[in-house]
This record gives sequence, structure tokens and C-alpha cells, in this order.
Amino acid sequence: MAKADPQKTFNVHEAKTHFSKLIERAHAGEEIILAKAGEPWAKLVPYAEAGKVRRKPGGLTLSGPLDLAGFLEPLPEEDLAYIDDRLPEDRV
Repeated sequence: MAKADPQKTFNVHEAKTHFSKLIERAHAGEEIILAKAGEPWAKLVPYAEAGKVRRKPGGLTLSGPLDLAGFLEPLPEEDLAYIDDRLPEDRV
């Protein structure tokens, strides 16, 4: 793993002690590296709202016809047993 800038790297104990100051620095645009045993472990970065993506209908492209028959068939017992831990006779 690449070495982080020592000016922006804080060990866990130091980060807990100065958490409010580190949050202020991150909010101002700085990236803070949190280290555990001297190794970079996590990054404290400014929060940014994700831009809302506008969906456009008709974006799905298929190479052939869509077969929906499989969706109408019941699941096999082994698949049901995997997702449902009840006994087969208790499944209604």
C-alpha cells in the first residue's frame, strides 16, 4: 500500500482525540487518512451529495426475445430450502 502524507495521516487514538478538528478539515475539502498500526486504513473525505440520475425509459437492449416462462414456474424444493428454513410440510 502506498505511503500516505504524514501531514494528513492520523492514528486511531489521535483521530478519536481530535475528531472534531479532523471533521472540520475534511469539511473544508481536505482528505484525512486514518491509520492503524502505521498503515493507512480509512479515509475521511468531504461529504458530497450524489447527483440525482434521471432515468430514461427504453434503455434496455436485448440480443433476443425475453423468455418470461421461467418466472412463472415454482422454485425447486432445494432452492426453497435454501431461502426458507421451515420444514417442507410447513411451507404453504
